[in-house]
Amino acid sequence: LPYVPLFSYALTEMGTETEDYVKLTQRIGRTTGGIYPSRYVSARLEGDEAVAWLSLRGKATMAHGRDMLNIMRDVLLTVKLDNQERFRQMVLEEKASEEGSLIPAGHQVAAGRLAAHFSEAGWVKEQMGGVDYLFFVRQLADEVEKDWPAVLEKLETVRRLLVNRANMLCNITLDGENWRDFQPVLGDFLSAFPTAVVNHQTWQRGSLPANEGLTIPAQVNYVGKAANLYDLGYTHHSSVSVISNLLNTNYLWERVRMRGGAYGAFAPFNAYTGVFQQISYRDPNLLQTVEVYDNTAVYLRQLDLSQDDIAKAIIGVIGSMDSYQLPDAKGYSSLNRYLL
Repeated sequence: LPYVPLFSYALTEMGTETEDYVKLTQRIGRTTGGIYPSRYVSARLEGDEAVAWLSLRGKATMAHGRDMLNIMRDVLLTVKLDNQERFRQMVLEEKASEEGSLIPAGHQVAAGRLAAHFSEAGWVKEQMGGVDYLFFVRQLADEVEKDWPAVLEKLETVRRLLVNRANMLCNITLDGENWRDFQPVLGDFLSAFPTAVVNHQTWQRGSLPANEGLTIPAQVNYVGKAANLYDLGYTHHSSVSVISNLLNTNYLWERVRMRGGAYGAFAPFNAYTGVFQQISYRDPNLLQTVEVYDNTAVYLRQLDLSQDDIAKAIIGVIGSMDSYQLPDAKGYSSLNRYLL
């Protein structure tokens, strides 16, 4: 599982059997608006299983639609995974990137670590981008030097499992008239891929300590606390979004940021998993912030809001949910909703 991010980067950064990395990059830039990998991981709307997909996304004019699909076909089927030196550079770059994000994005690290306690989706994200992933990349940097054949075999296994027409889903965003012309092009693209039986595996999640502290070379903290409200008997209602917004802009803002001196504090709620979190950003305190979190319920019980305050809070939530999207973003959002 932790090999997936590096495999996805390799698709466009290691060249193919007919083009080196530089020529491939030039080809992508010459005929498309970009081709890049992305990963989508979420809990399902119903059930505890995670939705986990690797996507290869791109955009192009209709005139270059076939060119874009040809590039995608080439990188998926013929990417040169056996370039040890190039892959070693990628691993070291990824290691530096993960280590470099610990301090500026420590709140995201803490939030991801907390989420991994409560859901399979949270655990999967941790394996492909959290603290566990950082430890994996550090170890992989040594393995690339000491046992490259074993690393290459795992990369080839990832390709064999993922590049399978029986397990593929295509999402195209374009107008109806051009869709009629594009369908046969898409059919040709799909016919190039091998088809094999899909055997879905059950991930074995390891346990994490209930209370955990991670040390980093910084003079500030990223303090987080979380609970699964569904496990505690809560039934989802849209008002929880308003409550989170009120905590962000009132309670946590005043107690953690204004009084405590932190740069920020947040109270996100995941409607799919039921996990409610409270996270601080660049916080000089630790136990004082935990005490603020512990008193959140008391604050909400005693909260007395006017209708005007409630209306403003609702409008603020709607504004954050209903942001403008370009066609490619609309298409990708539609795909993600379908996968759930």
